[in-house]
Amino acid sequence: MIPAHADKMLGVDWGTSNRRAYLVERGGRCLARHEDGQGMLAVGGDFAGSLAALRQTMRVDDAVPVVMSGMIGSAGGWQEVPYLDIATPLAALASHLAPVAGHPGCLIVPGYCTRADGVDVMRGEETQLLGALALGVGDGTVVLPGTHSKWVQLRGGRIARFATFMTGELFAMLAAGGTLAAIMGPGEDDDDAFAAGIAQARLGLPLSQSLFGARARVVAKDMAPSKARSFVSGLLIGTEFTASGAGPGARLSILGSNALGAHYARAARHFCEAPAVLDADAVYLAALTQLLQGSQHE
Repeated sequence: MIPAHADKMLGVDWGTSNRRAYLVERGGRCLARHEDGQGMLAVGGDFAGSLAALRQTMRVDDAVPVVMSGMIGSAGGWQEVPYLDIATPLAALASHLAPVAGHPGCLIVPGYCTRADGVDVMRGEETQLLGALALGVGDGTVVLPGTHSKWVQLRGGRIARFATFMTGELFAMLAAGGTLAAIMGPGEDDDDAFAAGIAQARLGLPLSQSLFGARARVVAKDMAPSKARSFVSGLLIGTEFTASGAGPGARLSILGSNALGAHYARAARHFCEAPAVLDADAVYLAALTQLLQGSQHE
């Protein structure tokens, strides 16, 4: 666990492809930040060497404790950390940090696993959810867009249930090769085509059928090829919303203020009231502050 006397720590969101790092003091102020492409796949297994280089880049002393979240705790990461059951409150994460063997002061945040609707897992999102709670997000649904989007129901400071959608990965694969690739080239975002994709998703047809419908619309001259990319985007994101059952009155928060988060916020308006959009950096910093302050109460 984080030493109770620590007045600051280095928090690292260590993903598959990218890495974000923040030096935060106990009061919550961010002293330094850094982002690079040194994700799990890029370091070639030398996590200790990569962390040492990161410390040097950020001028962080070796005595400063490090808390890492994300794929760093997976089977392919620095050290595999067992998942927690969703019955464990998010506020208890500080007491479940796993020490990295042979590297004092280095800790990994565990992910969560659920078996409520089949098996599902998360790594990294739990830290963001802790930050969302710290920023005042209460009971309701939190959407974390990304390569693998998460839909999480929060209740009483716990994860009541969650579901993962391979939306970002599927969109990238469809655009890179296969039947739809030829009509999903780079193009301007089209609001009408995006909305048409959402409308198609709301019909509840099998996704594979609706995806082929994108090509059918183009070859039948019902849709210009330049609109296909936006249509497929709306279809895939709309499928998430349809599956979630989001409707009028739903309390929805979207964690991500980038372009992808904006797409989800736009889609939400077709299903429910305008969602709260949370800045990813602010959320992660709030989580680190919670973990650091939580060490005082261990």
